[in-house]
Amino acid sequence: MSGEVGIVHIGCYTVEGGGRGTGIVAARRDADTGELELLGVVAATPSPSFLARHPRLPVLYAVNELAEGTVSAWTVRPDGALTPLAVRATGGADPCHLAVDPAGTFLYVANYGSGSVAVHPLDGTGAPGDRSDLVVHDGRGPVPDRQAGPHAHMVSPDPTGTGLLAVDLGADTLYRHHRDAAGRLRTTARIPTAPGTGPRHLARHPDGRRCFVAGELDASVTAYAWDGPDRLAERGRVRASERPGPVQPSEIAVRPDGRFLYLANRGAGTVTVFALDAEVPRYLAEVQGIGDWPRHLALLGRHLYVAEERADAVAVFAVDPGSGIPAAPPTRVAVASPTCLLG
Repeated sequence: MSGEVGIVHIGCYTVEGGGRGTGIVAARRDADTGELELLGVVAATPSPSFLARHPRLPVLYAVNELAEGTVSAWTVRPDGALTPLAVRATGGADPCHLAVDPAGTFLYVANYGSGSVAVHPLDGTGAPGDRSDLVVHDGRGPVPDRQAGPHAHMVSPDPTGTGLLAVDLGADTLYRHHRDAAGRLRTTARIPTAPGTGPRHLARHPDGRRCFVAGELDASVTAYAWDGPDRLAERGRVRASERPGPVQPSEIAVRPDGRFLYLANRGAGTVTVFALDAEVPRYLAEVQGIGDWPRHLALLGRHLYVAEERADAVAVFAVDPGSGIPAAPPTRVAVASPTCLLG
């Protein structure tokens, strides 16, 4: 490796989730070339399908996407190795996403199968304690096999303060919660999406005024803007992909400078790039050259990393800094059933 080196961690599905991975993989990342040098499995843990870091401490968290869900925590050593810190029950089924509040005092977990959000207080070492709250959503949508009940799919803490957005695919709803000092949630708003959207994940714009929601079930991107402390107003919707056939959007991300939006499209096997120079995202390009099931993407420096869950690989694209468009073809690194990459 020729440039500055950092450590990334990669989550996966293991046999418990129908995957081929065996746990969390660490890799050295060259900031100049984007190259990943795999270091091997650093935590053998069941289906660590999504990862998060503590904002101040060297601590890594993972959901264990199981019928009786858990969240696991490790202390991260400088070489990327992980030392077990704690495992806690999330109180729900199939946890699929987690995030730490900006102060580093609470961990939020989305339980997909049971449609609930768990709150875990964090101690001075970053270890999660037993739940301080568990909020169960309600509602359903018009897609019977996916929306018979609530399915919390993402938790997104406000960059400052104690607010939380919870994205619920089954209920076609963005829940607005506020957390008190004891770690209890109070629901202050429910923002409905268009029926059948199946909201999966959202990406916040760095201007603090806008966010963008990926619709897994109707292959859409919906733009929202804050219209008060607890109100999001829809500004418009665009298609996720120009490709024919079924498309299921997965991860969505805004570039740190706020100029471009990136969306991974399962089924189509593409990443769509949108310009964010107006209220509604403007389609720029759709990049191919990845497997048909890109579950997650991450923007790290000048490169885009895409976890190809079914192709057992992570694709690495160089991104043009001016146009924002990834340059195909990518390079690839073999990783079994990757579902999340965290830099």
